[in-house]
This record gives sequence, C-alpha cells and structure tokens, in this order.
Amino acid sequence: MSSPEPSSPLSPDVAQRLKRDDAGLVAAIIQDDTNGDVLMLGWMDDEALRRTLSEGRVTFWSRSRGEYWRKGDTSGHAQYVRSVALDCDGDALLVRVDQVGAACHTGERSCFFTDLDAAVCSDGATVSTGTDADAATTAPTGTDAADAATTTSTPTVAADVPATTPTPRSNA
Repeated sequence: MSSPEPSSPLSPDVAQRLKRDDAGLVAAIIQDDTNGDVLMLGWMDDEALRRTLSEGRVTFWSRSRGEYWRKGDTSGHAQYVRSVALDCDGDALLVRVDQVGAACHTGERSCFFTDLDAAVCSDGATVSTGTDADAATTAPTGTDAADAATTTSTPTVAADVPATTPTPRSNA
C-alpha cells in the first residue's frame, strides 16, 4: 500500500490502506444499493473520500475541471451513501448508494449503457467478428469458426475476465 498523503484529511488507518495513482486518486465504482447495478466510475482523492464518508453524499475529484463536485448539486441526481468498501489491493473503492434520478450526465440511469457487442466464449476468449479468416484464427480450441463468424461485425475486444450472462437492464 502507498503511504498516506502528507496532510491527509482521512484517519491514518484509512489513509494508509489507499493505493493512489500518480495524481493521488483512487477509482470509485458507484453501485446501486437496491438492485446492484453499476452506475458509474469516478475518482476520489483523500479529501473527496473524507467528504463522502462524513457528509453521506458522494463527492468526486473532477480530473477535467480540477475541482471537487458533489454528485447531484447541480443536476438534482444525488447519490446518498449506504456503504463504502476498499478492494483487496487498496486501489479501488466500491460505493453503494441510493441513487436519485440518473447517474450519467447523458440522462441514462447508468453510465454503462454502451454494449461493445463483443462475442465472449465460455473460456473467456474474445472472438473477432470481422472476417471469416479473423474468426478462424481467433476462435478458441473446440469452437466452430463458422459459428464464431456469424456474430455481429465489431472489432475484437480483449477480455481477461470470465464470461458471465448479462443481467437484463431495466429502462425504468
């Protein structure tokens, strides 16, 4: 774990567990506490995390604007903190929230609404959906290359996570 920031506003116990990037930030995955949907990803430094923990509303550090922003202050789409967990490596936070309105600046409930349409095999390998030749060279052993080539035409996307069955998304 990285050492705490010199003047961290966090308790020493929390600060010493965080593994920050070169800019002093930790990724914060925001998840709906009610249904488990992943809503968005933001970035927090020690002060943003302190505000999140002490105020009960999610605060991020905006890398593009170079300032703090509390989710919902301008849009009304607030995130009320239910719990905060640190991952095993200390480099990511999971913030479970009660979401009011849309989480995404586009108006979507979740920022993760763009499906890459990549065909992922049961062994986790990604199949190219370009040409038949591509499919034949990238299809994993035991997979019929012709079946792999019949998926929609999109670029190959590398996947190093196990394949899972996606949960249908509610548009409510």
